[in-house]
Amino acid sequence: MIVLVDDDGRAIGTMPKPLVHHGETPLHRAFSAYLFDDDGRLLVTRRADGKQTFPGMWTNTVCGHPGPDEDDDAAIARRAAFELGLQVSELRPALPGYRYRAEFRGVVENEICPVYLGRYAGPPAPDPTEVGAWEVLDWAAFRRRQETEGDAWSPWCREQARMIEDAGLVPTA
Repeated sequence: MIVLVDDDGRAIGTMPKPLVHHGETPLHRAFSAYLFDDDGRLLVTRRADGKQTFPGMWTNTVCGHPGPDEDDDAAIARRAAFELGLQVSELRPALPGYRYRAEFRGVVENEICPVYLGRYAGPPAPDPTEVGAWEVLDWAAFRRRQETEGDAWSPWCREQARMIEDAGLVPTA
């Protein structure tokens, strides 16, 4: 179930996920996480081609929706384990008030989507229905790829990466 929210981020109801993402997507709660290995490199993923929203696009490590009565840390841990077989730690808010709306092939994202930074351990073991590919990049290489490959990257990831950098939350060199 997806948690629907008002403009202030207060829960106002729920809706089954298959009914949420369409041309008139209601505002709902989400999260976005950027997870780094012990060497400070970022794990990026390419969304599986069968995903309903933004299939085949490169993006940050993991994104998703917290369930009713689930906090973001628990939701991130749940999705990272399910999608990538990973344990997460040291989650911290990076962009707690992030909100966006994006459209691709008639599917709209309309989310209040706090962004987190954290760590992961172990090798990724992705679920192919969720993740089509993955890479581990230092931040500078990640940003260079975004700048040169533009539309291959999810719109939220491109915007969030600039905001994370502008806030001084990651080393840029």
